[in-house]
Amino acid sequence: MTPVYKLSASSITGRTTYGSMLAGNPAYELLGDFESIATVTVGSGGAANVEFTSIPSTFQHLQVRFIARSTRAENQDSITVKLNSVSTTSGWHILSGNGTSAVGLGYTIYQPSVPYVAAANKDANVFGAAVIDILDYKNTNKYTTWRSLSGNDFNGSGDIALTSGLYQSTSAISSILFSADNGNIPQYSHFALYGIKGA
Repeated sequence: MTPVYKLSASSITGRTTYGSMLAGNPAYELLGDFESIATVTVGSGGAANVEFTSIPSTFQHLQVRFIARSTRAENQDSITVKLNSVSTTSGWHILSGNGTSAVGLGYTIYQPSVPYVAAANKDANVFGAAVIDILDYKNTNKYTTWRSLSGNDFNGSGDIALTSGLYQSTSAISSILFSADNGNIPQYSHFALYGIKGA
């Protein structure tokens, strides 16, 4: 049987007091797979588009996370995605739902976009959100594909979408441009680009 010892304040000597829970140990650095590359927060007056340029080729994949709105005079809009500033040369697929019905569509030549973001007819504090993965973005031996999960919440209604896009070129991706389908991107919209390290 393992013995049990009772400790008292008088039996503990040589105590050291530390100012943090690290207790003198070095801080643990998370060597995560994600590294921030750039962020953009749209300022007063809005913006016609948001673009990340000169993307380094030191990662395996890219990820973009955004919250955004559109100035379109509707309830919602979509955010177009242009890789290397290329328009209408990509395949695009979408599966979307609103809690009542689901829709699936596919196009071979289309300007891919990420639905759904709130537009001008909704309260100013309502935004859409998305996470976009751009896979093998620097591989010049194949076309680049991307996928996204996005949606918005209108406090009782809303939409969610799974989308995928195909960039029909073997060029490495060095820039990503975002714009609203039918308007501008207003103030407080926020876009963040991350690099994902390989194994």
